[in-house]
Amino acid sequence: MHLFSHAEHLTAIEWILRAVIAYVFLLLAAKLMGQRSIAQLRFADVVLALLLGGNLSNPLTDERLDLGGAMITTFVLIVLHASSSALSLKWERWRTFLEPSPLLLIRNGDLQLKNLQRARISIDYLFSELRLQNIDTFDKVGVAFWEPGGNISAFLKPEYEPLARRDVNIKGEATELPVIVIKQGKIRKEALASLGNSEAWIHEQLQDIVLTNVLLATANSKGIVHLILEK
Repeated sequence: MHLFSHAEHLTAIEWILRAVIAYVFLLLAAKLMGQRSIAQLRFADVVLALLLGGNLSNPLTDERLDLGGAMITTFVLIVLHASSSALSLKWERWRTFLEPSPLLLIRNGDLQLKNLQRARISIDYLFSELRLQNIDTFDKVGVAFWEPGGNISAFLKPEYEPLARRDVNIKGEATELPVIVIKQGKIRKEALASLGNSEAWIHEQLQDIVLTNVLLATANSKGIVHLILEK
């Protein structure tokens, strides 16, 4: 079978096995890269993604290309990427090259136009990003930065910051995170056990409601249950 080497013609089984091998290999490669690289693309991650984009996909559509060679190349690229990430932790200049310092975009309501040009973003884009953070005008912003990851972080001036409960001496209760105890008519015993409750307890909460009619039910440690019934 020509799973890793080139061939003039591949059978349907060989195409399928090539795809399976490449998929499993990329899963292992993604695991090696780490969750942070997957969750948020940095400069080096974008370079790696562009290189890997066609490296493994081409052998999956062209039988004349070696899958084995593509896997070796992919492995080398990932090792280089991991080495670069490790080097950035020890060498300040390399880290600064890969992840430059944040750019100040707004200071006390004043736009820093030179830094906007360096970041290559427009005032309209900056304003739209601030709106996503519920900020409707530049005047309310104390400082705003263009982060290395491509996000904009903004901090309001003290006079525009919302009041917290402790600012007015109002005590708040501890946050109670609900867990799913019923999903599509099936009781989750482990979730109930984590709350210290049993199946009998959840049946009492349902009262006359048929279990199979419950699309979703959540409960917290205080015994508060919320139901969503199928329509």
